[in-house]
Amino acid sequence: MFHKTFARYSVAFLGVVLALGSCKKETTPKPNAYLALNYPKQEYKTYENSYHHFTFDQNKNTTVKELKATAFEVHYPEMKATIFMNYKTVDNNLDALLKDAQKLTYEHFIKADEIVEQPFVNEKDRVFGMFYHVGGNAATNVQFYATDSVKNFVVASLYFYAKPNFDSILPASHYIQEDMRQMLESLKWEKSMKN
Repeated sequence: MFHKTFARYSVAFLGVVLALGSCKKETTPKPNAYLALNYPKQEYKTYENSYHHFTFDQNKNTTVKELKATAFEVHYPEMKATIFMNYKTVDNNLDALLKDAQKLTYEHFIKADEIVEQPFVNEKDRVFGMFYHVGGNAATNVQFYATDSVKNFVVASLYFYAKPNFDSILPASHYIQEDMRQMLESLKWEKSMKN
């Protein structure tokens, strides 16, 4: 009987000591901090697809998958992101191709906070297009299209394998946005490459 009573009092005493001991520590608020994401330095190599429609500068840390003569994917495995690219031949249908490319961007207008259009003109290599930055929780935050107005047309869109949350993907989106600008600025058509 003595052992049972002693055990009860010991457990009760230990519980009181732990309860009182845990109450003495003051909680302090954590300071504001930002997530530090480090991405590899952007270095580029020339990518030429096996169908010879065009070349562009590709980030060395990516892989390109050719799905068919008209569809390509640029993969960012570390960021769980892909740039989807489609090539189309211009055949008296430039207006329709431009409308489709613009429609693709503006379908995200409902979720977008803003859509910033930046025209692109490279007279020397005959590359004309539009670069889009879509702010907000849209499915794609960066897109572009490019054409020579005569034969070639390319559309590119960035997608992440995650539910759209602009704040969470912003650093990765900025990083890939620089790559997409480089892709557009370095784009050369098959005819330009032969000259």
